[in-house]
Amino acid sequence: MARSIITLTTDFGLRDPYVAEMKAVILGISPKATIVDISHEIEKFNIRMGTFILASASPYFPEGTIHVAVVDPSVGTRRRPILLQTKHAFYVGPDNGVLVLAAENQDICHIYKITNQKFMLPKISGTFHGRDIFAPTAAHLANGIAPEEFGPEIRKISTPDFAKVVRKENLLVGEVMHIDNFGNIITNFSEKDLQKMKTKHEINVKLKNTRLKLRLCKAYAEVEPRQPIAVIGSHNFFEISLNQRSAADFFKIESGNKVTVFLS
Repeated sequence: MARSIITLTTDFGLRDPYVAEMKAVILGISPKATIVDISHEIEKFNIRMGTFILASASPYFPEGTIHVAVVDPSVGTRRRPILLQTKHAFYVGPDNGVLVLAAENQDICHIYKITNQKFMLPKISGTFHGRDIFAPTAAHLANGIAPEEFGPEIRKISTPDFAKVVRKENLLVGEVMHIDNFGNIITNFSEKDLQKMKTKHEINVKLKNTRLKLRLCKAYAEVEPRQPIAVIGSHNFFEISLNQRSAADFFKIESGNKVTVFLS
């Protein structure tokens, strides 16, 4: 697999020099690398949001792309730096769940704990592993270093609760993964999850203390303006929306709120 594209997803913003420092490290090691910014506007310390943004964007990059994600409130602690190899791409970042959804969607082949200091910067800050560990790892990987050279293979990674769906006989229990700029309530239920519930044209949902019976449609405009609707969004997650209005504001929903889908 070609490894010339490196993407960056962080909560650093663009006011400070942090993103530029990561890019400088990458280009110093791999001058021919193409660096693509997925987002640097992840809400500070919001691993859930970083997970969703990365999982949404990563499938559209070419095979062999290296994705670096740094939303890392536990930087400098015992949490592990990891490298994931999937059937389609590579993922580099902290073992705190930010990589897991994107990688699992592409079938994880190998998991490595990054320990080889040969492929890190000589001096490692306790507060900036994005620059000192993850950026050089990605750059060396782009240069063709084999994944197994970065450290020992391990078997498990951290899977946060927000990436899990509880399946029971007549219901699914999950949570709100993300609220987009249109106010759409994007859950962690996939299209496959709903198919297992054998839902067709209508779906029963509980949001906090509100029960809804929604039409399951393919487009927002299939209902009148300001009417609620259920859709499978463009990233294959189940969404609760209002046509031309913020569903999150109307139902007073935030990321992390519990969502239940059930049979009538």
